[in-house]
Amino acid sequence: MELAMEPMAEAIGVSVPVLRFLLCFFATVPVSFIWRLVPGGPGGKHLYAAVSGAILSYLSFGFSANLLFLFPMLLGYASMVLYRSRCGIITFFLGFAYLIGCHVYFMSGDAWKEGGIDATGALMVLVLKIISCAMNYNDGLLKEENLREPQKKNRLLKLPSLIEYVGYSFCCGSHFAGPVYEMKDYLEWTEKKGIWAQSEKGRSPSPYGETLRALAQVAFCMGLYLYLVPKFPLSRFTDPVYHEWGFWKRLGYQYMAGFTARWKYYFIWSISEAAIIISGLGFSGWTDSSPPKPLWDRAKNVSILGVELAKTAAQIPLAWNIQVSTWLRHYVYDRLIQKGKKPGFFQLLATQTVSAVWHGLYPGYIIFFVQSALMIAGSRAIYRWQQSVPPNMALLKKLLAFLNFAYTILVLNYSSVGFMVLSLHETLIAYGSVYFTGTILPIVVILLSYVIKPARPSRSKARKEQ
Repeated sequence: MELAMEPMAEAIGVSVPVLRFLLCFFATVPVSFIWRLVPGGPGGKHLYAAVSGAILSYLSFGFSANLLFLFPMLLGYASMVLYRSRCGIITFFLGFAYLIGCHVYFMSGDAWKEGGIDATGALMVLVLKIISCAMNYNDGLLKEENLREPQKKNRLLKLPSLIEYVGYSFCCGSHFAGPVYEMKDYLEWTEKKGIWAQSEKGRSPSPYGETLRALAQVAFCMGLYLYLVPKFPLSRFTDPVYHEWGFWKRLGYQYMAGFTARWKYYFIWSISEAAIIISGLGFSGWTDSSPPKPLWDRAKNVSILGVELAKTAAQIPLAWNIQVSTWLRHYVYDRLIQKGKKPGFFQLLATQTVSAVWHGLYPGYIIFFVQSALMIAGSRAIYRWQQSVPPNMALLKKLLAFLNFAYTILVLNYSSVGFMVLSLHETLIAYGSVYFTGTILPIVVILLSYVIKPARPSRSKARKEQ
């Protein structure tokens, strides 16, 4: 099989292991469609989800992959069975400790840079699903009035059976690259309850048109990435020719390198989106329009225009790796906020640090996510200035909005170099080539926000103006 794949792998410019993974990843679409046809009620569907996911993992990464996944899965389930009152925090820290150990052992970032692949990426998604399941089961013990809305919605009052748990972990091959979804949603979808139940709106919406839209997006993203990647290789950052260019050309190259790399993720997440939609799990409700239209937000992991045209840096987590960003908000950011207090930079930095550790321990990841915290904090400061401008100074308001947009583009693509090259040496060379502009600028903006504080007109004054 390896020999048969070599000509195809060479034709599209990838290694045989990557080609094998891509074929299995594309197979998640028909596998997810077949889920709809599986007989035997919820039990049969849970079994199909578990077995099909395990087979796809085996074909993608080999037998060792399922053994790699088995430990955190058993750990999470055992913590729910044996120590429910602390199962969330136990699974969180032990799950992340195991993931960090795998990151260190496999050093998968090096393999990815060299065109290889291993099961660590799938493990990353699986760990988040296991942690959320344990935390939601833990929340089932708490009083409802003490919970936030997402906790009320997702909490589990009853322990999922083992087959439900394994089916949730492997279903639709979503552990390959996401999206992350909740155990409660998975159970209601399988049992045709909640929004999947028969309602006054009639039968469940057809997923086929939206699936074709996602597959067309897959083809477009793949084509654009394959066209751009030879023109903007990451190796250029250490090429002497790059350092002979002027400042603006180097800055422009950083933008194009970041822009190019993002299309690989758009391509991967679009496949996931197609698989989750065609299974029906991606359905998230109906619009309020007349007639109502189905929404498929649960399947969506990225909004391409939302990332590329983000008006502020704070909008990027809402458009990029959406389901992981939602997970971080619900299971890290919100839970660090003390009752009666507002969130601050600590919650933001802690969340970005957890995200960095989840991706791996490469210096480039750590630097990128610390940079992201600075980028978002700076963008929020510019936004506050923009909001404080009175209505009669519309030009200044528009100017600040444009500056926030330009600031976001510059700092995002500068910061993403670390995420792409990973090593400390290459990251510092690339940052230094543009005089650390993307680091200095957010810090200056944040410091200025303590000096130039936005004016807050009193309510009485605002009423008089009205």
